[in-house]
Amino acid sequence: MEEIKGDKIARVLQIYAKLSDGYVVNRSEEAQRYGVNERSIQRDIDDIRRFLDADSVRTGNMNSIVYDRQYKGYRMETLYNLKLKNSEVLALCKILLDSRAFTKNEMAGMLDKLINCCVSKSNQKLVRDLIGNEEYHYVEPRHKSEFIDKMWDIGQAVRESRYVEITYLRMKDKELVHRKVKPVAIMFSEYYFYLTAFIDDDVVKKDFDVLNDSFPTIYRIDRIQDFKVSDERFHIPYSSRFEEGEFRKRVQFMYGGKLQKVKFQWC
Repeated sequence: MEEIKGDKIARVLQIYAKLSDGYVVNRSEEAQRYGVNERSIQRDIDDIRRFLDADSVRTGNMNSIVYDRQYKGYRMETLYNLKLKNSEVLALCKILLDSRAFTKNEMAGMLDKLINCCVSKSNQKLVRDLIGNEEYHYVEPRHKSEFIDKMWDIGQAVRESRYVEITYLRMKDKELVHRKVKPVAIMFSEYYFYLTAFIDDDVVKKDFDVLNDSFPTIYRIDRIQDFKVSDERFHIPYSSRFEEGEFRKRVQFMYGGKLQKVKFQWC
């Protein structure tokens, strides 16, 4: 390669090409090649690092320049791929459609965003064709309510251990009831999202059939008519915390994975 002096852009591009091809870049050797000091080469490498960090959003590849002590130089290393493969996007689309958890408008919007963001332009039509028939015949839930934003706000309350006051359409008698609860988890099973929460109100608990079944209480999120996240926080001892993963394992073992069959208090 012809030696280039004083041309920073060409120098950086050639060092970048060398790293991309899998070569190790030695700082002193490059400084001698281009007639600059080693600090200039170090700045070039730092510029390439910054470019790779910024470009990872576009390419989906997280590349980094690392120092290899064995070869006493810098090389490019791919840490991981940020983007989903076409096959993974197709699998997620199929799972979403089979969940039947969202309204038709919500489902169409999520599928469009997933395909547009994660699939290359050249393959988008192929993925859309593979899910087109299922999307056309998609059967939305009977409640026809959109609750994604509601679920997000409740999820924030779970994370921050804040009380939530809800107005809930009860399943057994279609009566609206008011509850102040400690939200501890959001779960999904059999087409529906559920809020798992603890109730402090002894007046409410005394009407439960079995007291031990009163914790936690399960609410279908689409039946929450109104809610308010309180500034008041609650504390549950670590030993008494609700663990979604452990709970789901028990459900899988005892009831075949169907949350509806679990003997907890339903509202």
